[in-house]
Amino acid sequence: MSEGRAKRFPLPLNKVSQSTAGATGPVRTVLRPQLHLQQAADHAARLSAPTGLGLDSAGVRLRMVQRLQQEGLRDERVLQALSAVQRHLFVDTALATQAYEDTSLPIGHGQTISKPSVVGRMIALLLGGAQAQAGGQLGKVLEIGTGCGYQAAVLAQLAREVVSIERLRPLHDKARENLAATRAHKIRLIYGDGRLGHRPGAPYDSIIAAAGGDDLPPEWLAQLAPGGRLIAPMSQATGQGQVLVVVDHVLERGVTRFVRNAYEAVHFVPLKSGVM
Repeated sequence: MSEGRAKRFPLPLNKVSQSTAGATGPVRTVLRPQLHLQQAADHAARLSAPTGLGLDSAGVRLRMVQRLQQEGLRDERVLQALSAVQRHLFVDTALATQAYEDTSLPIGHGQTISKPSVVGRMIALLLGGAQAQAGGQLGKVLEIGTGCGYQAAVLAQLAREVVSIERLRPLHDKARENLAATRAHKIRLIYGDGRLGHRPGAPYDSIIAAAGGDDLPPEWLAQLAPGGRLIAPMSQATGQGQVLVVVDHVLERGVTRFVRNAYEAVHFVPLKSGVM
């Protein structure tokens, strides 16, 4: 996000239209010395002195990412993105002291802000896609389920552009306020039905969903660029909860196919249709 003069915040209120159709093995990560994170934190600390409870201190975020690194999150690009975003700005004031714990927190309307470890894991998996590996970033991202805007802010650290869609109008408005306060200029917020994706902005290099269902909407797959990667929670056929599913759009000799792989168990809110 820009540290300089705030740009005009381009978050137009739009409706979505409709559109239509798996991931590869280990995620390639970059493991470098912890010094890089410390230098980034020291630089951020010089830009703004801590106030109040000190939650705006770069050191607080650094301690969070250090814990995540110790627990297995190794991609330095993701760690630095998490370090750059002030998570306490995206939660209710009463919960602010828990903002840098690895826990999900309620944001109203039956929704939650995901754990930092889950946000980091999903973004790290996205960065393992062919398109991201070739370009070194996530490219143009479609986020399904804006929520409070936190994940969109983290994605914006690693993407060329983020298009984020939310079906609940109060949360859409809350995210607009939260992101305006952080001067995020790469993010476009859409109020609409996430199951339909957002065809006017397609194709997307990366698609990430913050809600899970029994299937992957064909519109998402249709809007995924060749070489792109999609990640979403999905219910298991056995009925034993959700797992992270990663889908790669492979184009070989003019033939398109989608390669799907399942990863660890997760728990997300259900994916629903329509707007409210």
